Amino acid sequence: MTSLLTRSAFRWFTSVCAGACLLVPLAKVSAHAAQPSLAAPVADLCNSTDPSTVLQANPQALPAQAHWLHGVLLQWPTHTALTNGHRFSLLASPKSRLQVQLGRPAEGVEQRWPLRISPGPLSPALRQRFDFLKPGVLLQMPPLPGATQRDLHTQQNVLVEEDAQGRVVAATRVQAAGALDALFAPSAQAVHLGPSFHGQQVKLALWAPTAQQVQLCLYPGATTPASQMQVLQRDATSGTWSATLPAKATGAYYRFAVTVHVPGVGLVRNLVTDPYAVSLSANSLRSQILDLNDPALQPANWMRDTPPATVRQATDMVIYELHVRDFSISDDSVPVADRGKYLAFTHGQSRGMQHLKALARAGLTDVHLLPVFDLASVPETSCLSPQPSGSANSDSQQAAVKAVAAQDCFNWGYDPFHFNAPEGSYASDAQDGTRRVIELRQMVQALHRAGLRVGMDMVYNHTSASGQHAQSVLDRIVPGYYQRLNDQGVVERSTCCDNTATEHVMMEKLMSDSVLLWARHYKMDSFRFDLMGHQPKKAMMRMQQRIEKALGRRIDFIGEGWNFGEVANGARFVQASQMSLNGTGIGTFNDRLRDAVRGGSASDTPERIQADQGYISGLVLQPNALARAGQSPQDLMKVADQVRAGLAGSLRTYRMTTATGEPRALQDIPYGTQPTGYVQEPSEVVNYTENHDNLTLWDSLAFKLPRTTSAAERARVQVLGAALVAFSQGVAYFHAGQDILRSKSLDGNSYDSGDWFNRLDWTYQTNHFGTGLPPQQDNGHLYPLMCDLLPDPALQAAPADIAFARDAFRDLLKIRASSTLLRMPTAADIHQRLRFFNVGPTQNPAVIAAHLDGRGLRGARFDEMVLLLNVDARPHSLSDAALQGKALQLHPVHRDPAAADTRPAQLARHDAATGRFEVPARTALVYVLPASTSDTKPMDSPK
Repeated sequence: MTSLLTRSAFRWFTSVCAGACLLVPLAKVSAHAAQPSLAAPVADLCNSTDPSTVLQANPQALPAQAHWLHGVLLQWPTHTALTNGHRFSLLASPKSRLQVQLGRPAEGVEQRWPLRISPGPLSPALRQRFDFLKPGVLLQMPPLPGATQRDLHTQQNVLVEEDAQGRVVAATRVQAAGALDALFAPSAQAVHLGPSFHGQQVKLALWAPTAQQVQLCLYPGATTPASQMQVLQRDATSGTWSATLPAKATGAYYRFAVTVHVPGVGLVRNLVTDPYAVSLSANSLRSQILDLNDPALQPANWMRDTPPATVRQATDMVIYELHVRDFSISDDSVPVADRGKYLAFTHGQSRGMQHLKALARAGLTDVHLLPVFDLASVPETSCLSPQPSGSANSDSQQAAVKAVAAQDCFNWGYDPFHFNAPEGSYASDAQDGTRRVIELRQMVQALHRAGLRVGMDMVYNHTSASGQHAQSVLDRIVPGYYQRLNDQGVVERSTCCDNTATEHVMMEKLMSDSVLLWARHYKMDSFRFDLMGHQPKKAMMRMQQRIEKALGRRIDFIGEGWNFGEVANGARFVQASQMSLNGTGIGTFNDRLRDAVRGGSASDTPERIQADQGYISGLVLQPNALARAGQSPQDLMKVADQVRAGLAGSLRTYRMTTATGEPRALQDIPYGTQPTGYVQEPSEVVNYTENHDNLTLWDSLAFKLPRTTSAAERARVQVLGAALVAFSQGVAYFHAGQDILRSKSLDGNSYDSGDWFNRLDWTYQTNHFGTGLPPQQDNGHLYPLMCDLLPDPALQAAPADIAFARDAFRDLLKIRASSTLLRMPTAADIHQRLRFFNVGPTQNPAVIAAHLDGRGLRGARFDEMVLLLNVDARPHSLSDAALQGKALQLHPVHRDPAAADTRPAQLARHDAATGRFEVPARTALVYVLPASTSDTKPMDSPK
């Protein structure tokens, strides 16, 4: 089908082009009338392997300390008003010839705009947007026509203070985002960027308001030389450049040649792909013109494909976080050619798909894919797959992996290249841009048929590169706009990489347009946002409302709400962070529950990683050899309160009796310097004990549990960690392989650790613990501990341990799915129906005990439910007077002869007369009172 599409698509290259097309054949290249010096032969321009050509060098790199606030107003922070006859001016040069040296008159000045000091005050909107700027002089441009204001931003410009003799006293570049948003964005917001299709025409549109010229290079194929070049037309109001082509151009590949001033470089022609590209050639070298509505790009029955109706509200979500390559690269039940690819999911009888189907039957609702948009770090052709070997604690495995890390086939993918195009390394043919589109859709379709909704991990907080780097797309088109800059005009990198500025109108548009594309054209059901706290709360809310309105269905948003970096504590805007999203319904990850359950924090130091045990990893009850001295039952009680808070959905105003005996709202219980309870509704909290970041739970327990703990007992502890997520109010989130004791051989940051340290074994024979020291870069500080742990046979999971954990996990999902009591939709329900007992200063902190009232709750299925979880290595008993006389029964899942964990049925006891319970060691169990009246409505679910 690919070759047929290609042949039919390119007949138009040899046909006569319509007058509006403005295509320039190879033999008839002409100069652009307004810029004759910028013209170049097609063969030289379009086929160049150099992504940039400097037309006028100007390496002067002044800091950018000043800011355009809108089209005519500037602020120069920390700079004072004029004295002694000095003056402020904005100097400009269309040809990038400005040279500024302190104590001398500026050179290369082609335009000069005198500035006056503005008395202010700023409007409320400007004051809010630029509140992060330090005080300084406010400057006003002279009255200028709108066209002149807009044209100014296509030039090099410098803000100077000069003395009476015209000598430069101070100089700075001006950060332009405020002006570009004011002058161009109001019109550009409504423009469809990228390729769009209109009858017999296709239109390409690029937002490049600072460009002096944009040319379009067209290629018949992914690797063929250019056949045509076109000079794009500029819309001065929106700053958008566009070209109109015959519809038969569909399937062609293209790049833009953008002529633009780049600070510190000069006037440059950048050969760059389309930031709105919907598909690409291999290694993202060329964008491809595709109509995502084209039936040729749709798998059979794609238009009739619908997600399973398993999620009525966000709290119904039970998510499995999965990496596309991890899923099948080691699965020999998948054909070799499809391993590590989108198509692996279409093999319904493979071990991996059978695993996912079993989870779906048990109650899993969503698979969340680590990034599947176009990545920068993985070679899409001829990538390498090393085959390491060595002993349990050898460093040879990591050495083999790291030796080819830049050329191997693996990366998590948190390095965005193109936000709107599928990643090519997961396609059967990365060079054919149609394959990645079709095959990603086939994967989504296969997961839907398996009973699972599909979510994507989105990374809009940074790009893989900025500036003139070859993999920088946005910044080579509109320099300095899409990236967030510090007070000197340098790109912020607090996220690890080159931060984007989603507070700028057109970066927010790109993010919103992108999410809508994935939801509409790939039928994604939910989205996880990486480092979402670096994005504005309002932007996230607008985006979700827009998408749901456009599609007529609910789209669930969750994300990392961490508060750090240059935006911390609302420094630049109200963030989409944990403390700010109350009332939005957007969920954030719950580090409070995670840390209480596991112990320590996400990145423990060598001194803390063993000493800081958690609720399930032995705190007080089973201290390890390096546990903190002097810990008491009161310490365990405080952690138990943190766990109870998680079970209550971390609601701000939920009240419970704490370890001190004092009834307190969860927001009044401290978690470091923050409140333990931080959400308004349960849909706003995502509970987890393991995800792709940091140590897996099995590996964390390897450090924290006493060394004498057997592998079988470690598997039980792992199940307790899953139970605390399954029984918590809110969204439940699990890492792929958590249910089969996944180990990364103690790798705490496996983003670039290759297949070796990220393997999954769907044969359930091994969890890959003890397969070598993990990469030294992020783990070397722990090598002395790791060398001791990795060969320990007690830490090696046997097939029986893995099978137990797998089946016990599925039983937990069945219990959660059986009743809306474990996933109540509103805070009001939780306040009314959830009660903890065995609390206060006289509690037994080894056991969490909760009662849930299901009367009148839709889908509850039980009048009452009791949750009991014992983290001790010995059994415990406790009583609750309020439950005397209740004919409670073990949950039907526990009573099933096929139940994985036999301790509840064999060892648990309940005395109805006294309300007393006997809870087996390291066991999570549920008692229920069957519904006796009609006020408990059945759950209307396809399960």
